[in-house]
Amino acid sequence: MKVRVRPSVVRGDIYAPPSKSYTHRAITIAALGKKAEISYPLLSKDTMATVRACEAFGATIHAPEEKEGVLKIAGVDGHPKTPEDVIDAANSGTTLRFMTAVGSLMDGAVVLTGDDSLRKRPNGPLLKAINDLGAVAFSTKDDGTAPIVVRGKIRGGVTTVSGEISSQFISALLLACPFASENTIIRVDGELKSKPYVEMTLDVLESASAKVVTDLTKFEIPHKQAFNLGSYVIPGDFSSASYSLAAGAITNSKVVVRNLFPSKQGDVAIVSILQQMGANVMWNQDKGMVTVDGAELKGIRIDVGAHPDLVPTLAVLGACAEGVTQITNAAHLRYKETDRLRAMSTELRKMGAKIKELPDGLVIEGSRLHGAKLHGYNDHRIVMALTIAGLAAKGETIVDDAESVEVSYPDFFDDLFSMGANIGVE
Repeated sequence: MKVRVRPSVVRGDIYAPPSKSYTHRAITIAALGKKAEISYPLLSKDTMATVRACEAFGATIHAPEEKEGVLKIAGVDGHPKTPEDVIDAANSGTTLRFMTAVGSLMDGAVVLTGDDSLRKRPNGPLLKAINDLGAVAFSTKDDGTAPIVVRGKIRGGVTTVSGEISSQFISALLLACPFASENTIIRVDGELKSKPYVEMTLDVLESASAKVVTDLTKFEIPHKQAFNLGSYVIPGDFSSASYSLAAGAITNSKVVVRNLFPSKQGDVAIVSILQQMGANVMWNQDKGMVTVDGAELKGIRIDVGAHPDLVPTLAVLGACAEGVTQITNAAHLRYKETDRLRAMSTELRKMGAKIKELPDGLVIEGSRLHGAKLHGYNDHRIVMALTIAGLAAKGETIVDDAESVEVSYPDFFDDLFSMGANIGVE
């Protein structure tokens, strides 16, 4: 599927979709507990992979008929059963990592895999930690990538996990270790990248009455706990909202995005970053409403260690800003659905952007963009960012792999069209 984009002025008032990250965590924690109801979940390709995996482990999940309904979950109370078949996480790294840890809680063994992209993503630190804690976990290719085999049960103990590749390793262990037969201590080796994602996990765990003592360099987890999530409401997603906010900023338009209340999401940083770049931005936190009224943007230096999912959006903002934008502390972006640093630098150059790719970031000199035929790398964030770039480019921009937006923001093109964007999906 392709999307055709032409220069547009976008104006409108939309609602941010529910948070993908919070939805993954709430579903998994609810499935490991007894009973819960999740309001306003994001039901996308990624989160449905988590739903199917939790059902395979024995949870009963009733999806809402309407978009803004309630997900009802009868969980396994800390005792997942051995699945009848292989767990297919599709393109979802979160599902693969979380369910690898959940697999260490059962008596039998589970095999987990995913699509071609997911089978290239690293999981070595998580597998090592699970082995340290008493279960057995290994890559069938012996390189840390899926397919992965896990045999329980996890016992607990002490392990050290690298924080340099993915915070999902820590989050996955935080979901499983409360059910271990002994207390667990997890130490972080190096800088913990994407720290807010771990804070999101802790946030939902706290709502489920789980106990974790941490300073985010060490996690102490008491054994033999139980989860009780009860009723939980998913907040709006700042990662997804960043595209609409950026569209307003680079097309000198007024855009209002609602359902953006304060939460632990690191990507809330898009508000302050846009302000630093010179956009007229107001966030009414009580009403959950962010308003962008476009202005002339200027380049800045941005450390993205805590909010890596914003990088595709920030690369587009930098390409449309006056002066130089430098994106730093982003080496872990090379281990996402695709190498996002390479992908964004390659595709924006096709549009006339001046970009230098560094080992851990990008240096972007603002320039006038022109339309081009672009590759989406089957990566939802690349496709959405390049679509936004097309709104400010001269001529027509065509982006392939447009169907990948279903991973996190199924209504992305509909929302843009409702704001007046000159786009067509074919």
